[in-house]
Amino acid sequence: MTTVCTPADWPGTEEEARAVQDALRARVVLDEPGPPPGTGHVTGVDVAYDDERDVVAAAAVVLDAATLDVVAEATAVGRISFPYVPGLLAFREIPTVLAALEALPCAPGLVVCDGYGLAHPRRFGLASHLGVLTGLPTVGVAKNPFTFTYDEPAAPRGSTSPLLAGREEVGRALRTRQGVKPVFVSVGHRVSLDNACAHTLALAPAYRLPETTRRADALCRRALREAAPALTAD
Repeated sequence: MTTVCTPADWPGTEEEARAVQDALRARVVLDEPGPPPGTGHVTGVDVAYDDERDVVAAAAVVLDAATLDVVAEATAVGRISFPYVPGLLAFREIPTVLAALEALPCAPGLVVCDGYGLAHPRRFGLASHLGVLTGLPTVGVAKNPFTFTYDEPAAPRGSTSPLLAGREEVGRALRTRQGVKPVFVSVGHRVSLDNACAHTLALAPAYRLPETTRRADALCRRALREAAPALTAD
């Protein structure tokens, strides 16, 4: 497990954070298809918080995209680096997520975030932010539609409907299990929306959420339980 310090130049105010989003958003790549689903590595990242103790834990879990077997995993813990502000959640998570990715013993391949990419009020959610900083292809798969609207996809697994900001499609609602509430997929960086949905479906053979998210969620929660007492004793 890696212990993370907040970078000295990390934004300290909402205005500074929004300026960083504005500067980095122009670097998002939207004209690449990304790796084919079911090939290479695919990595899930997720975080867990203990706000009372001011601790955040991140996990990165690498899966074989063809078999969904775990190839490698890493965790990182640190102090929460930014206050809770809707639309700026990436600034609470990025330092520990980057540290977890850097601690992996192998290339992560496609990275799947438990959150948003272009489906974000400023079109620059965690998946986009992480993709620009690392250069990796990234996808956001969220549990809810945030502030956006959608029509219910048809009931069968694999059905989709546009996730809309007015008339702009910022992602898709994707049915990963028949008759079960959809997940909300958006492009992060260097992946097409069609491919992002195909990856998500391939990663969710049995449950609503992709295996990348399920495994990273369990690992970061365990890391938080193990790390919080030690950090708060410092």
